[in-house]
Amino acid sequence: MLWQLVKQVSCEVFYRSKYLRSDTYKSNVEANRIVVSEFGTMAYPDPCKNIFSKAFCYLSHIIPEFTDNNLINIIRNGEDYYASSEVNFITKIDPRTLETLEKVDYSKYAAINLATAHPHYDSAGNVLNMGTSIVDKGTTKYILFKITPSAPDLERETKKKKSSLKNLEVVCSIPSRSALQPSYFHSFGISENYIVFIEQPFKLDILKLATAYIRGVNWASCLVFLKDEKTWIHLVNRRSKKVSTKVYTDAMVVFHHVNAYEEDDHVILDLISYTDSSLYDMFYLKNLDRMFDNTAKITSTPCFKRFVVPLQSDKDAEVGSNLVRLPSTTASAVKEKDGSIYCQPEILCEGIELPRINYDYNGRKYRYIYATEVKWLPVPTQLCKFDTMTKRKLFWREEHCWPAEPVFVPSPNSKEEDDGIILSTIVTTQPQKPPFLLILDAKSFKEIARATVNVELHLDLHGIFIPEKDLKTEQETDGGKHESKGNPFPKTDDIAEASLTVKKHMEDL
Repeated sequence: MLWQLVKQVSCEVFYRSKYLRSDTYKSNVEANRIVVSEFGTMAYPDPCKNIFSKAFCYLSHIIPEFTDNNLINIIRNGEDYYASSEVNFITKIDPRTLETLEKVDYSKYAAINLATAHPHYDSAGNVLNMGTSIVDKGTTKYILFKITPSAPDLERETKKKKSSLKNLEVVCSIPSRSALQPSYFHSFGISENYIVFIEQPFKLDILKLATAYIRGVNWASCLVFLKDEKTWIHLVNRRSKKVSTKVYTDAMVVFHHVNAYEEDDHVILDLISYTDSSLYDMFYLKNLDRMFDNTAKITSTPCFKRFVVPLQSDKDAEVGSNLVRLPSTTASAVKEKDGSIYCQPEILCEGIELPRINYDYNGRKYRYIYATEVKWLPVPTQLCKFDTMTKRKLFWREEHCWPAEPVFVPSPNSKEEDDGIILSTIVTTQPQKPPFLLILDAKSFKEIARATVNVELHLDLHGIFIPEKDLKTEQETDGGKHESKGNPFPKTDDIAEASLTVKKHMEDL
């Protein structure tokens, strides 16, 4: 549909935005102030409350219930779409109307306090994700879980749609190396036969978390980076569920995995890492002043690294020998005296973040990555296509523009990895220049078209492209006969909607 869209001389693109009607949102609106604590903002009881109400409030925050203000990503479970963050709550939404439909709690199906907003999807329609179970029965562990799709025939027979989370199954768990300081993680990797989990020394201090409310600090301050500790690379066999825990590297902070795949008895793991946690400090309100783009500097630039983990460790190999046997990389895996393996990565490039690939190549050998270039600022300055084979970069940049995460959309019946388009929403820093949706040819990285809109856009984190054939309304998924005709986005009182003009670049088609 998008290719038909950009090949027309003129057309309409519809934009809409809507607040998620989370419990947090409704409580804050009703009270006309922040009454639910967020990751970076701690809410306190009304000063007019009596001493008993305040005491109860303090006690209830010892094991806090996290906000359901899901603002990081849109994820899919079966035919349903959810807004998600990094807590145990996700919120089902209607992808056409953006209506808030249902709050779902992972912890009702598994002992999970936190979960990533970056699940993986396999060809069978299963969703794979990871979460943290904090001090459950005296232990803290990382939970790998799978959600299998519901059977449509069975749903039609019962005439009632079953929540896909009822099919949640715990695949395995990995004990945390510290019960009171589990690793923070934002994403994980997956190859054909392995799940790759990074246990990094960027940790959540549980004791600090339990006393945060009393001490008057936010939850973000309970994250600590222990620069002298190791980073452990865990491989989970997807069939046997066996976990390898002997591979490590130097201390680093990882938010985004790029991809993982297997080659000649090695697992290749590509990710973006930092040498410290300074990125988080940039997003406190006190640092977001009008001089932000000139003064905000991160002390660690993001680095695109390739780790290589040998699957078959030669028992007769000498201590200190490199176990990597791939000629295509400079990454190493050195055998230590205690049998552990110390990995050093190959540096592929620096200064890129928010990586995306052609997801058809997820878990497989791939070549291209699409990302934003951030350099020493925590805001993106340009879009980048990076070739992992040739190390060549292509860029899109325009003055006064901040691009969002690039989303790759494959062409119908594509046969090449980079046959498709790139979508990115562009925020501008000049009031007279409107924001726009940018469409690039993924192969040449040249602009095909743009759609400008006369509203204020914010710089988003992660997004999802949903093909028209997958856009089912809540009425349709519940077995109704709803049919959308004409404009699929009817106007409502609280939706910002505009008709966009697409600028056509004939020479790029």
